[in-house]
Amino acid sequence: MREQSCFHCGLTIEQNEEIDFDDKKFCCAGCKTVYEIFSSNDLTSYYDFEKSPGATPQDIAGKYDFLDNEAILSKVLEFQEGNTAIVSLNIPHIHCSSCIWILENLNRLQPGISISQVNFHEKRVRITFNSDTVSLKEIVYLLSSIGYEPYISLENYETGKTKVDRSLTYKLGVAFFCFGNIMLLSFPEYFEMKEFWLDSYKPFFRLLIFLLALPSFLYSASGYYVSAYHSIRTRMLNIDIPIALGIIVMFVRSTYDMLMDHGPGFFDSLASLVFFMLLGKMFQTKTYSFLSFERDFKSYFPIAVTKINKDASEDNVAIYDVVKGDRLLIRNQELIPVDGILISESADIDYSFVTGEAVPITKKSGDKVFAGGKQIGKVIEMEVLHSVSQSYLTQLWSNEIFQKKVDQKHKTITDAISRYFTPILLLIAFAGFGYWISIDANIAFNVFTAVLIVACPCALALTAPFTFGNILRILGKKKFYLKNAVVIEQLAKVDTIVFDKTGTITTNKKSNILYEGDLISDQNIVLIKNVLRASNHPLSRMLYDFLPKTKRVNVVEFQEITGKGILAFAENKEIKIGSGQFVDNLVSDGSEIEKTALHIKIDGIYFGRFVFQNQYREGLETLFSKLNKDYEIKVLSGDNDGERANLEAILPKNTELVFNQKPDQKLEFIKKLQENGRNVMMVGDGLNDAGALAQSNVGISISENVNVFSPACDAILDASEFSRLNYFLKLSHKAIFIIKMSFGLSLLYNVVGLAFAVTGNLLPLVAAIIMPLSTITIVSFVTLMSNYFSNSNLY
Repeated sequence: MREQSCFHCGLTIEQNEEIDFDDKKFCCAGCKTVYEIFSSNDLTSYYDFEKSPGATPQDIAGKYDFLDNEAILSKVLEFQEGNTAIVSLNIPHIHCSSCIWILENLNRLQPGISISQVNFHEKRVRITFNSDTVSLKEIVYLLSSIGYEPYISLENYETGKTKVDRSLTYKLGVAFFCFGNIMLLSFPEYFEMKEFWLDSYKPFFRLLIFLLALPSFLYSASGYYVSAYHSIRTRMLNIDIPIALGIIVMFVRSTYDMLMDHGPGFFDSLASLVFFMLLGKMFQTKTYSFLSFERDFKSYFPIAVTKINKDASEDNVAIYDVVKGDRLLIRNQELIPVDGILISESADIDYSFVTGEAVPITKKSGDKVFAGGKQIGKVIEMEVLHSVSQSYLTQLWSNEIFQKKVDQKHKTITDAISRYFTPILLLIAFAGFGYWISIDANIAFNVFTAVLIVACPCALALTAPFTFGNILRILGKKKFYLKNAVVIEQLAKVDTIVFDKTGTITTNKKSNILYEGDLISDQNIVLIKNVLRASNHPLSRMLYDFLPKTKRVNVVEFQEITGKGILAFAENKEIKIGSGQFVDNLVSDGSEIEKTALHIKIDGIYFGRFVFQNQYREGLETLFSKLNKDYEIKVLSGDNDGERANLEAILPKNTELVFNQKPDQKLEFIKKLQENGRNVMMVGDGLNDAGALAQSNVGISISENVNVFSPACDAILDASEFSRLNYFLKLSHKAIFIIKMSFGLSLLYNVVGLAFAVTGNLLPLVAAIIMPLSTITIVSFVTLMSNYFSNSNLY
């Protein structure tokens, strides 16, 4: 009688325990219930991804009652504000595409869940839910009922530390122990020593070698068998298939030789092979961990924040210098960088960056505010509770809401090579074995195993991520902070660069501001200064620095209208600061067109305007001259064309200048360039340019001392490094060149190694030693080359 498998979990159904439902077979009531849940919610396409993808749900009655405790719940939740809560749960059973699909469709099973995102590599699911509609306990029971019980360790949440997986270390230690002892016991066989006692105890020593080989074969190498099995099940061949096949063939052949007394077998080679392969994997794991740390550490935002000192003075300090107890000033549209307590009377916080919900939440003095919220309106003060490394901010940068859908061609190249590499490698191995088997069985066996081992594409797969990771680290040190490694490749594809004018190619210089109009009283200067204090627009910051120090007054209402100006109320007066059209419906005349200005209107009375004579960034003319050789350059501005003559004098003659552009017009300008086949990089200040930055292939936000975070940007460039933009672009091209060279080097190594292997001139042991060495060679090569190009005079 043929064995039946459960439709849901795939386990063999025991006799007399088969459950028939909907013309399908199930091993237990739990699997049948899960199928019913999916069917009733129109989620049966879960089974289209893979046959029998599910796990049998376990009985967990009462197991998670501790989640009813508010004190414990606050430590488990990642974020909680109002009725919006976020939790990240470890789901050990995540193993295939169907798992990802069902976990990212939890909102269809539970209405209170709004978003669920899976991190397959870490086996975690991040769930955003309405705590008024559904509790975390209910979500955990839902996950458990469909076979995805989460692992919740309160010890981890208390200490803030995650459980470290040391399985690879243990496997490596066992492999080393087995390898060393088997080699020692095999020495008499190597030298064919003829001695009475050795000959008498040879069977015993061989049995001991066999027993020592078992832990290495069954435990240390188990990861390769599991990976190969899943690869075959999903029909996506990976390199672990030939490795697992080689180890199994070597063990079977060695056992056969020992039983038939043909020799000691190849247990020494097997143990050494497993050890050196695990050593190579450990090297890769440490490499990836290093790169991940570098990436997370350097890709922070904002770059700096305003700190209020004990004497009430204000300083711009680096975000990582902020410590518990500091008092910070947060302006309109600024991102709250750390968790803290609100000191100001009230604040409106937009948590859409965190939750996706755009409705601002009103906070009162004494309330806790979370990092990642954006201040809307008047300036506020807060006291720091945690440093940035301990706050929610450090987790935001990789949030899906910040990611732009861009081409990841370097991954496609690596995956394509790996996809074709395995079947070609298996073909070569079997062809070599078929040729040598009729000549010499031992050589045939050695050829088959050596081919499978020596051609490991680990170095090939490591080339792109390690190169990009090292470049990310180098750029971070030079104050150019990229969101991820994909941006480097996108930079290399750019052929058109669009610059914003105000705040991007111009810099803040308070000595170049003139006032034209009626006399403004000291009392009104106080109002203007305090209103400007909440704004982050470049012109507002310049005027704020230009005006004299004044006392602090309470700004009751504050509204900054993008592309127009500021409307605020203070001391029972209405203050308008901005363009002439916004402030007083002024119709542009000849004198207006020639000047960039902020107009002032207080309590219905128009006073005049502050005129700005723009100061351009140092090295701008040289930078544009170099960029003009390789790129098409364009300048967009929301200001009038009063600066056209000055710009035409310092910029290359073929530079296109476009003025009077509103934010939506900048976006459309970028879109038209892309429709014409251009790869566009937008360089802006992150304020009025958010739409254009998001639309562009690469969006770079220029940062002065205080950075206004824009979720649309792909990179943050410190303003002091603006003149080195051409250097950064050239370095991205060199990164692609390094990858191509590394690919060539890896392929050359594999061709040479295979040539020796198929001719029988390469032993499996030597192949196992060479494999991690090839990885080390590639990593060393890309590190040396990337450091060389970063230090060379590319600009």
